[in-house]
Amino acid sequence: MAGGGDLFRALLRAANALLQQRRYHAALAVIKGFRNGAVYGAKIRAPHALVMTFLFKSGSLREKLKSIAQATYAHSRNLAYFVFTYKGLLAVQSQLQGKKVPFHSFLAACIGGWLVFGDNNPINSQIVMYLLSRILFALSRLAVEKGYIPQPKQDPFPLVAALVWGTVLWLFEYHRGTLQPSLQSSMTYLYEDSELWHDLSDFLIYNKRTDSK
Repeated sequence: MAGGGDLFRALLRAANALLQQRRYHAALAVIKGFRNGAVYGAKIRAPHALVMTFLFKSGSLREKLKSIAQATYAHSRNLAYFVFTYKGLLAVQSQLQGKKVPFHSFLAACIGGWLVFGDNNPINSQIVMYLLSRILFALSRLAVEKGYIPQPKQDPFPLVAALVWGTVLWLFEYHRGTLQPSLQSSMTYLYEDSELWHDLSDFLIYNKRTDSK
């Protein structure tokens, strides 16, 4: 037993010494990026899938748990693959050119996005749309910072909020099929199911009755 403990401690010291080597930093960063992508993807997707599945999906408990596990795995895997690809391509470009330049980040992310998130499925679609909304805000702020557009005299957010909500409800009412399925489900729950009830039970306690009354 003592010999086994000594061997483990020796391996641990060797691993820690390897992690301190600067010449391996780029390769090790790619590996840790894969790890962080997998963990973060699981942390983000698992609670979201849990809530959305039990709110809107029918089926047995086993089917629901399977759906949650599949969505969590897909998000975790894709994010891990993307971070691995992105950081790997950054390291290769930096090594080839001798330094890191801003275009490296754009090119590496474009390639990673094409390879990992290019498949048009519900998970990838949701992630891309999440990012799209945020980069539109970021690019607007950057345009102001660079002087490409004038600094607004008043906060434009109220106008943005009005246009966003006006547009999404118009689409839901008249062009529903253009919206993502999970958004359709959320809006159906909020704006259509609230129009239907039979008695106090499905007016205040439940959304819909499950009996045959």
